[in-house]
Amino acid sequence: MGSANHALRDFIAYRRRRRRAPDGKNPLGDLRAPVPISRWFGWDRGKAIDRVFIERYMAAQSAHIRGRVLEIGDNEYTLTHGGERVQRSDILHFDATNQQATFIGDLSRCDHIPDALFDCIILTQTLHLIYDIRAALNNAHRLLKPGGALVATFPGISQISDPEWHSTWCWGWSRGQAASLLEAAFPGGDVEVEALGNRFAAIAMLHGLVAEDVSLEQLLSPDGACAFLIGAVAVRAAEPDGTAAC
Repeated sequence: MGSANHALRDFIAYRRRRRRAPDGKNPLGDLRAPVPISRWFGWDRGKAIDRVFIERYMAAQSAHIRGRVLEIGDNEYTLTHGGERVQRSDILHFDATNQQATFIGDLSRCDHIPDALFDCIILTQTLHLIYDIRAALNNAHRLLKPGGALVATFPGISQISDPEWHSTWCWGWSRGQAASLLEAAFPGGDVEVEALGNRFAAIAMLHGLVAEDVSLEQLLSPDGACAFLIGAVAVRAAEPDGTAAC
């Protein structure tokens, strides 16, 4: 009964906070409250803060999105940022009932997918949910053609209370961690890793604010830069004769 009372109290507090949701006069809400405005990264209120950075990063790396492209979960970024450069779009999903998926499986266990099949793999906000990171990255390297690119983002600072994903959340990421793991998985290849975001964006995300609550200028300010998100591109080395993916 006690746990039920706690749950009811949290729900009531959540509803009250939603009624006091940011209106421009107090864009950060009550910073002292232990319960965020949204436990769903803000998706129940609008556009999640991290998507602003992910979309901008994918646009900046769009030249890599070409040929045959594999994306995890869906193919939103393939279609949005690949355009006419994409010849074929594939989706890897762990759920066999997903009718849009081209391949079913986990990136850390996907021996059924042939080697060197893709020119690009898009991996956004996924690796933190896979316990065997090294296996997943090694498979990403194996699935790419020589010269093919993995374009990925990882959460750096994030709430993990989302009811759908919190039980499978295995890792937090830093720029150095991402660089070390990718360089090991892509020997001889080119790896570029950068930290994205600032303290304001991180605080906004932790409280469940959304892009509609704040200004783009605040989110993109260079002041208070931190590893809110990690963006990375890893290109598989060309063959010994210098050839790359066609």
